[in-house]
Amino acid sequence: MTAPPHAPWALRGEALVALSAKRPALELPDGIVRAPGPTAVAAVRYTDSPVGPFLQLMVLVPARLGAHMGWSVVLAVVDKPDAVVGFNLSWGIPAAHGELRWFARDGVRQLLWEDRDLSVKARGRGFGVPMVVPHRLVQNRADGPVVVPDRHWGLFRPARVTIEASPRDALDCLRGKHLGATVDGVHRTIAPARTPVGLLAPLRAPAGAETMLRRDPPVPSS
Repeated sequence: MTAPPHAPWALRGEALVALSAKRPALELPDGIVRAPGPTAVAAVRYTDSPVGPFLQLMVLVPARLGAHMGWSVVLAVVDKPDAVVGFNLSWGIPAAHGELRWFARDGVRQLLWEDRDLSVKARGRGFGVPMVVPHRLVQNRADGPVVVPDRHWGLFRPARVTIEASPRDALDCLRGKHLGATVDGVHRTIAPARTPVGLLAPLRAPAGAETMLRRDPPVPSS
């Protein structure tokens, strides 16, 4: 297996973001505990990334790793295998490969996940407001729980985001219209994953994804 590009990753594109008071019945990674707050749904068309253009749908919930608060990705689907490898190995994001389609017409943008007949659609309204949104992800990578500094910059326009899902889908609770935004000129930077070493201690960068890929298998005892 070829190692994914090293973090940090710089990605560019456009996005739809929605917030919901409902939380889908999806398990958090081991070592991560639930925190109060809304569920976030992000539908993104990346036009530039270390692995090339790709589409992404993510569901994130507020969570905590020890004293470190952040967002935890409980569902992620992308349409490029290299992005699956990078997200899983570099940051512990549970990405899977799926059939995604992006549509843009008359100011309306839509991401369709064909495998599950799920749609995220919105039209931005009013003037765009440039915003920087720094936050962090708390995930469980192959070598244990990690904290991932993540920063978004873009031109945010308020929107009513419509999510459609099949009645028996695990994301059915997110169906309906939600407060959210369209984001033009997305600039996202995902920093290397770090391991928390204490309540107030600095974070220590763990082994990179390439190291884990090349790790020698254990030698069986005689």
